[in-house]
Amino acid sequence: MNTLPRRKGPRRGLLGTLALAASLSLVLAGCGGGEPDAEGEAGEAAASVGEPQTGGDLTVLLDAGFAGGWSTGLDPATSNTVGANMPQNSAIFGGLFTLEADENGENAEIVPNQAESYEFSEDGLTLTVKLREGITFSDGSPLNADAVVWNWIRALSSGSTGTPQLDLDLTRDMPELDQQFLDDLYAALPEDVDQAVIEQRLGAVQAVDDLTFEIHFSVANGAFVNAMPSTSLNFVGSPTAYQEMGAEQYSQAPVAAGPFTVEANRLSERLELTRNAEYFKEGLPYLDELSFQSVGGDQVLYQTLQAGQGDAIEGLSSVTLIEQAQENPNLTTTPGAPTSPYVIQLNTRQAPFDDQKAREAIYYATDFEAINEGLFGGQGDMSQSFTASGGLFYQPEVEGYRTYDPDKARELVEEIGGLTVELGTTDIVTARQVTTALQTQWQEAGIDVTIDSKPLGDVITKFTSGEWESMLQTAGAWEPAAGIGVAVRFGSTSPFSGTPLPEGAETATQALEENLNTELDEVLTNAASTVDQEERGELYQQAAKMISDEAYGPFGMAFSPAQVVREGVHGPGLTTPIPALVVNSGVLYDRVWVEQ
Repeated sequence: MNTLPRRKGPRRGLLGTLALAASLSLVLAGCGGGEPDAEGEAGEAAASVGEPQTGGDLTVLLDAGFAGGWSTGLDPATSNTVGANMPQNSAIFGGLFTLEADENGENAEIVPNQAESYEFSEDGLTLTVKLREGITFSDGSPLNADAVVWNWIRALSSGSTGTPQLDLDLTRDMPELDQQFLDDLYAALPEDVDQAVIEQRLGAVQAVDDLTFEIHFSVANGAFVNAMPSTSLNFVGSPTAYQEMGAEQYSQAPVAAGPFTVEANRLSERLELTRNAEYFKEGLPYLDELSFQSVGGDQVLYQTLQAGQGDAIEGLSSVTLIEQAQENPNLTTTPGAPTSPYVIQLNTRQAPFDDQKAREAIYYATDFEAINEGLFGGQGDMSQSFTASGGLFYQPEVEGYRTYDPDKARELVEEIGGLTVELGTTDIVTARQVTTALQTQWQEAGIDVTIDSKPLGDVITKFTSGEWESMLQTAGAWEPAAGIGVAVRFGSTSPFSGTPLPEGAETATQALEENLNTELDEVLTNAASTVDQEERGELYQQAAKMISDEAYGPFGMAFSPAQVVREGVHGPGLTTPIPALVVNSGVLYDRVWVEQ
């Protein structure tokens, strides 16, 4: 991969690079799970199974509050739950790229799937992607460069919150395109779309030949490919099928080139898929039928599996239930590879945390090690930054980080004349347990604490209002610039951040309009921009130290929900861990199989 110097681009590049929908960015605060053990149950199971077998069916149980909700449909260009619906999307669309890992969850990397290869230009401003030859959608039409351009322009122009905001080079001329292609494209776009904007995007995203397309950026984007599998741009559907079916029917049963095709779809209830006979990988998928069933909550998920009404749970987060599943000889439990540590975000823009001494008191009063032992049996992956062992650029310790010292916390509280804090979080059982433990610890240091636990939508509203003091959430992702990456929590213009606004800015909107940055913003932008992985790691280390030095928020343990399957079910992401790009581990459903 090419090496680039650090670049200072437009302010929008920091958060616009790859941030996912706000509706997905907060739910992680309730996740549970554990660190993958190379010698544990998953490893033993993987070592003992035989050769994959073809045939059979599988019913996957999904939490209705996250992956089990797809009320806005399954068209990636218009769905607002693309990241949450990774199971359904990967099964139907397959994806240009996938995230894969060793059987113990290590050495994860982005692998071209429907794409054959990719390459950045020397300046990092152009990404060239070559597609595999001979891939067709299940309706027989070709998955070629024109189809990708059609899908990407739709995704960039149709309002899906699963589409990243990209710093595209909009100065390039639109190439000469077939009029039928343009007619079909505009027919699939919102009626009020700005044609001039579409022409600019068609200049930035172009087909070079039948199997090759290019993306031209205005700022180098080193994280783009890493984040691709979690965005709508990764999922390419058939333009022909869309034209024949219309928007509503297509959103119910999109036609793509993945391992399975849609047989029946009851929105946010049950999705039934059948084997795609036209799938481009010989001998795959193994399953004849695959279904996703929406179920309300961890307890019901587990009871449904035990009752034999499902074969697998994607994303069991209750630690108690995970422990029960691990003790059940009829189940295989695979903890995920953790990528997102808990963090207590402190709002520096209002009292009391506009005073650094108050923020430091929180650091010294917080004992995440004890919470990890008491609530999670010591299974958590401890971190002093926004990275965890399952992701890129893992940095468990940060120089100068303030560790638990209740005496220092009490001294600081007395020095500032007392400290009263409202601690908010998402209303999920694991998050409530952690906030209760934090309340006890902080009260021992003389801090008066009120817990404010709200449903996800209300938490988002509170964040965006700016009227909050502290929030227990998670920060980080396999790719720190993607998903609920570090910029979402600590970038000055993110609606989910409490770090200071740039000098001269009264609001985040003003900062964006006037291209105003903080020093931390600059470091995060540079880390997301360069394609030099060593330099990116150094910059993220620098960012972690800046967050620590300014006491913007103490970090704790990282978890990823566990996958639980009945005896006889096997497959990457289900019985071997793959780091989570969004919340749950990705599953490669074309390689999932059941013993006959």
